[in-house]
Amino acid sequence: MTLQQLTYLVTVADCGNITEAAEKLFISQPSLSHAIHNLEKEMGVKAFVRSNKGVTVTREGEELLSYARMLLEQADNMREYFGSGERRTLKFSVSCQHYSFAVNAFVDLIKEFDADRYSFIIRETQTGEIIEDVANGKSEIGVIYLSQHNEEVISKLIRNNGLVFDEKYVAAPHVFICSDHPLAGKDIITVEDLQPYPYLVYEQGNNNSFYFSEEFMSVLDFPKNIQVRDRATLFNLVIGLNGFTVSSGVIDSKLNGSSIIARPLAVDKCMRIGVLHKKNTLPSRYADFYINALEKNLSIV
Repeated sequence: MTLQQLTYLVTVADCGNITEAAEKLFISQPSLSHAIHNLEKEMGVKAFVRSNKGVTVTREGEELLSYARMLLEQADNMREYFGSGERRTLKFSVSCQHYSFAVNAFVDLIKEFDADRYSFIIRETQTGEIIEDVANGKSEIGVIYLSQHNEEVISKLIRNNGLVFDEKYVAAPHVFICSDHPLAGKDIITVEDLQPYPYLVYEQGNNNSFYFSEEFMSVLDFPKNIQVRDRATLFNLVIGLNGFTVSSGVIDSKLNGSSIIARPLAVDKCMRIGVLHKKNTLPSRYADFYINALEKNLSIV
C-alpha cells in the first residue's frame, strides 16, 4: 500500500468514474485500474462495483476510503509540519451544528491564516452528517453538544465511528426569541410560558429523532412545531411569527442581528458543547487554532 494508491482510490471515489479520475490524475485508465485492483487485493476488499455508468463505492469500500482519507490527511499534516520552502494550498474543514461561536472561530481562523491560496470549508449541517463527515474524513473536526437526553445514543455512535468527543463548554439552556416578543421582558422563561408560540427546530433528515436534535427541548412536546434547514430562515421566523428556539444562550448580535435575544430557560439541565475528532490522529495546526478560537469565543460569554 502506498500514498499514491490511496490518492488514486479517493480520486476515483470522488469522480465516480475511472476515466474521469485517470484524466484528473494524468495517468492512463489501465494503469489506474491496475493500481486500484492491487490495493483491493492487498486489503482484501472490493472497494468499487464497476458498470457502464461508472463506479459505485461498496460498503467495505466506504470504510477503506475513511482510512485512506485519514492517512492522506495525516501525510499532508506531516509534510506541512516538517517541510520547508514548498508552497501549499492551506486546507481545513469543520462540520458543526448551527452555532454563531463556531462561525466566529472560523472567521478567526481565516484571518490568522490568510494567504494567497487556501481551501477552508465550514459546514453547518445535521447532527448525523457531522459525525459522518468527521468519520469519513470530509471534515477534520466537528462541533456538537451532548446532554442528558441524547448522550447515550450519540456517544455510542461516536465510539462506533472511531471518534472522540472533547468537552469545551457547559451551557445552561436558553430561549432565543425576538426583542419584541411578549416574553422578552421576563428574566427567566418557563416551559409553560412557551406553549402558545411556534417552536422552531432544525430538520435532521433521515435521523429526525430527538436524539439527533440540535434543540435541547425536542424531547418535550409543543403544540406548534416548525422545522427549518438554515439559520437565516429560523431567525426570520423567530421575528416574523414570535417563534422561539432553545439553544446554548451563546449569541452574537453581529452575526444574528440585534433583534434576536436570549433568555434563561427554567430547567435543571445542561448542554455540554464539544469537539469531535478521530481517535489517535495528529491534528493539523489549523484544527489546533480553530479549537483554541472556539474556546475563546465561548469564554467571552
